[in-house]
Amino acid sequence: MTHRWIIPDIHGCLRTLKALLTNTLKVGKNDELFFLGDYIDRGPDGKGVIDYLMHLQQEEYNVHFLKGNHEDMCVKAYEADQKKKLFGGKHPEQKEWEAVGAKATLESFGTKHPREIPKMYIDWMNECLPYIELEDYILVHAGMNFSIADPFEDTRSIMWTRKFKVDYNKNHGKKIIHGHIPVDYSFMTLVIEQNANYDFIALDNGVYVTDKPGLGNLTAFNPDTKQIVAQSNMDL
Repeated sequence: MTHRWIIPDIHGCLRTLKALLTNTLKVGKNDELFFLGDYIDRGPDGKGVIDYLMHLQQEEYNVHFLKGNHEDMCVKAYEADQKKKLFGGKHPEQKEWEAVGAKATLESFGTKHPREIPKMYIDWMNECLPYIELEDYILVHAGMNFSIADPFEDTRSIMWTRKFKVDYNKNHGKKIIHGHIPVDYSFMTLVIEQNANYDFIALDNGVYVTDKPGLGNLTAFNPDTKQIVAQSNMDL
């Protein structure tokens, strides 16, 4: 039997990701995996996470990747550092990125300079999709801007927004599934159980937040069976 799984923010937690996919979900090549972005930062091995996801692609697993705001910041820091090298300081783009956990990612690449990240990783991030549309759901990293005529065109809001109110007339009548903002696991399960009462399903359980009850897991959601699975953090 094949399964579809939607997996949110991994944040450099490679061991946790591997445990989720291989031990908990036991995924095979006939399964379909949708990743909602934020593969890097905060956790210890952003490079390793991307290497592993690239490996799944190379081994022809059925995988799909969205671009998160952390990838967006990484790309912007890389581009700024490539354009003008500052040997005595840091670009504003790098400072902004480092404020949300980028130092761990740079360390995983063995550098202090975004420009020294191999271009293949930047290209991979840029190839990630802004959104994915399924039969009943729109998958995004953060949300959508329903204040404009076509919310699919505002890719920055899709990666970055923190507040949105769904207008079903503008998103093909489909529920939103997103990550981006950590939510308590009990609230997450409540939303899934009370399907008709919510216009969204928030899946980010803050895998890197290991000191607060209700957080600290990497989750996976099956859109067909409505099953939610949690893997506790194994990296921090």
